[in-house]
Amino acid sequence: MKRLVALFSLLIVHTLAVAQVRGLPDFTELAERQGPAVVNISTTQTIRGQAQAMPFPFDENDPAFEFFKRFIPRMPGGAVPREFENRSLGSGFIISGDGYILTNAHVVDSADEVTVRLTDKREFKAKTIGADKRTDVALLKIEASGLPVVKLADVSQLKVGEWVVAIGSPFGFDNSVTAGIVSAKGRSLPQENYVPFIQTDVAINPGNSGGPLFNLRGEVVGINSQIYSRSGGYMGVSFAIPIDVAMEIQEQLRSTGKVSRGRLGVVIQEVSKELADSLGLSRPMGAVVNAVDKGGPADKAGLEPGDVILRFDGKPINNSADLPRMVGSTRPGTRSSMLVWRKGSNRDIAVIVGEMVEEKQASVRQPRGSRAPEQAANRLGLVVSELTAEQKRELKMGSGLVIEDIRGTAARADLRPGDIVIAVISRGATTEIKTVDQFNRLLNQFDKGSNVTLLVRRGDMQTFVTIKGLNGGN
Repeated sequence: MKRLVALFSLLIVHTLAVAQVRGLPDFTELAERQGPAVVNISTTQTIRGQAQAMPFPFDENDPAFEFFKRFIPRMPGGAVPREFENRSLGSGFIISGDGYILTNAHVVDSADEVTVRLTDKREFKAKTIGADKRTDVALLKIEASGLPVVKLADVSQLKVGEWVVAIGSPFGFDNSVTAGIVSAKGRSLPQENYVPFIQTDVAINPGNSGGPLFNLRGEVVGINSQIYSRSGGYMGVSFAIPIDVAMEIQEQLRSTGKVSRGRLGVVIQEVSKELADSLGLSRPMGAVVNAVDKGGPADKAGLEPGDVILRFDGKPINNSADLPRMVGSTRPGTRSSMLVWRKGSNRDIAVIVGEMVEEKQASVRQPRGSRAPEQAANRLGLVVSELTAEQKRELKMGSGLVIEDIRGTAARADLRPGDIVIAVISRGATTEIKTVDQFNRLLNQFDKGSNVTLLVRRGDMQTFVTIKGLNGGN
């Protein structure tokens, strides 16, 4: 009897061991079949600027030093040439045999030339059909036929804890395969209101951007887009754009070259437990309206500050981040319904969805055939000019300085040509900026190495940008 029990126990252990081994995924077939549809994308952008001293942003002990030193030219004395080529790497994948490719918008942003390399070593010059920065999706086209293509998944079937695989070109290493699991779905990220991100723990590094994220059936569930990192490298938190969102975007890019989004014209915030209690809601849900744009779609529909939007077109709004996605994916001009909580009761409100206006950036127009003389940068490394009367009328601004060029210290801050400097914030005081001379005099009051915070307008939004380490006096 004891021998029988021992044999039976041994059989159970063996069965469990076999089941455990069989339960581990095998990625070899997936990598072999889907790898050829994944491409390496390299871009070139010509940068023109004044020769000047600029410290290399990484020291030799930094893990990023070896990678970035290949792409940032270094000259004797740390000088930057007046003109040089900025190169970057990314990934993408083929969605049609005639050469349409999906990638991230930030991979091809401002590129003068885009090159696509296949796994069989063929290279093609790619045309950017369109790019949407709000969702970080871009559509490319190469002149080829009979190309291998990926299969697309039904993202609604994706489950948290499911195995997923990324294929891409981290640090330029083509067709690298990494694996992990889905950590969460529907993640909202700061300043990213239109994408319900898929969070994974798949190893994603520079160069993986734009590459596909596969399920174990070899179907694309998302586009690898961002990582959360304190070091600049992989830390186990990666984000992918769901493929259904990306395909909706590419359809518009392919047909019109741009993306049209719906707009309500409201400012919203999350409903906290305390706010839900004060409003008489049974639980925190929906999006509470803080402000309504005068004359906008919501204003015309009768929406008021303090209303809580609970449903949009019959779909529940569990978090405030759900609303911008729903409205943004609605065709402008569509008559939609909203369930609104107002003063202790529900109301049905109909609204005609408006169209979101793309961000406008001021630019200084130069006469054809002429070139503006080279201008000196200020202590922040910014070349700025005063708004023209035409720009003030167009932007409805009384003053401000438009950024024409960014150099030196400012190049590491979140600033772009076309941004408008509105004010300087120092010791709790805000000084409105009206002229270039006033701006420069104000900067001269700061000590070398100080941090300077600017209030900047970009399109229809305002943001605070801090530039660290002010240069020496002029």
